[in-house]
Amino acid sequence: MADRHEIFTALIDGAATAEEVAKSLELDAETLQRLLMLLCAAGLVERLPNGAYTVLGDIVPFVDRRSRKYLGGFVTHMVTSAAGRMPVLGDHLQHGKSAADPANADPFARIYADASSTKEFLSAMWALSADVSVELVDLAGLTGTRHLVDVGGASGAFAVAALQAVPGLRATVFDLPQVGPYLVETAERHGIADRLGFVAGDFLGDGELPAGDCLALGYVLSDWTDETCLHLLRKVHRACTPGGRVLILERLFEDDRTGPLGTAVMHLSMHVETLGGHRTAAEYLSLLDRAGFTNGRVRRSGQEKHLLIANKE
Repeated sequence: MADRHEIFTALIDGAATAEEVAKSLELDAETLQRLLMLLCAAGLVERLPNGAYTVLGDIVPFVDRRSRKYLGGFVTHMVTSAAGRMPVLGDHLQHGKSAADPANADPFARIYADASSTKEFLSAMWALSADVSVELVDLAGLTGTRHLVDVGGASGAFAVAALQAVPGLRATVFDLPQVGPYLVETAERHGIADRLGFVAGDFLGDGELPAGDCLALGYVLSDWTDETCLHLLRKVHRACTPGGRVLILERLFEDDRTGPLGTAVMHLSMHVETLGGHRTAAEYLSLLDRAGFTNGRVRRSGQEKHLLIANKE
């Protein structure tokens, strides 16, 4: 609520009393005062001796919409869409996913059902990927790459980070038609519209993917079953030019699947939101091998999203 009504933004721009913030944002002062008291108790904001409120310094990057670390979009998605799906979890426990939830056979028909849900989902994906993508681009070593194809790249967090890091690189995001306007907006906002393109399509459909010497799949394979992932990776292999590479950007379970905690939480959430879940590095490397790629290896970031790389001979 504080994020939606830009209360955090107002306090980041300058400490202010509840009355001052309420006036500037045209909010009810009493309700805002109670919300600020809760945010203080939660350790997100601080009340100064003069009665003004300010966002605690360590929190600022995560609630500032101008920051790569901003998590508001992801939190909104978890509170609305993800939490809204959780009531079916009991039915999944009793009857199994396919019997309890047959209408969710195509989860992205629901996720992209209208402009509002599309925007919410793309904001969540940007929040999950924008900051760590800078590190993943460095780990990928894209110098010398000519054309990056970001399959299911949403609003282009990884593609943007790659283009900003590698002069001369071109990138194409391939995703459903609903994503197009948001990708165009992203390209213009970051001043890379001449190097970042969009191709509309369904990567699970009959058509082929755009060709490139590097194809990336970020938070894509974890949405689908092993069989669907293998089908998609074989399409990626056909689209990848000889000597090229594939990049998989995903959360990874430890080999014994006992953690990390964040991966386990998302694994359960994805059970009710999509058709997939998270895997170990070994499981992804096996899929890459079966799809025809060679020399699969893992490069771990300092965050929760990691990188697997494999080559096409």
